[in-house]
Amino acid sequence: MGFNAKYDRDFYAWTREQAARLREAAATGTNLPLDWENLAEEIESLGRSDFNGLTSQMTRIIEHLLKLELSPASDPRKGWRHSVEDARVDIEYLLEDSPSLGPRLPDALARSWRKGRIAAARGLERDGIMPQQLPSDCPYSIDQILDGAFWPVNRHGLA
Repeated sequence: MGFNAKYDRDFYAWTREQAARLREAAATGTNLPLDWENLAEEIESLGRSDFNGLTSQMTRIIEHLLKLELSPASDPRKGWRHSVEDARVDIEYLLEDSPSLGPRLPDALARSWRKGRIAAARGLERDGIMPQQLPSDCPYSIDQILDGAFWPVNRHGLA
């Protein structure tokens, strides 16, 4: 597969491969006057940006799924649902652009859970739900987080 094809088909994998190749070229002692290590670092950071985008969207989904499940408030439930739907589409696009992020979904979930739980706890305190009442482990699987048809059942009977 050519460079352009890989760049177009899996940007994350391309960034990792290009960074490694730059480091290999630097190790062979090429005489091109380039800042090889920093070039490699910058290219890798582009790939990390995609991973960070993935974790950011998963965090948003977790926060709002927890609120949908635990909050007794009738509003802003619609906004939370829209936020989850938007984040799911954003993840879908990220995974289309960089399929090699797929195997990193468990890493993204591990990073996203803590922050999503904290964000949900802040919002739920207004409803009288204390942080210790939230689950300590993520109650949602990766498949549920990404599944557009999955919605948790609200503990207060709200839709």
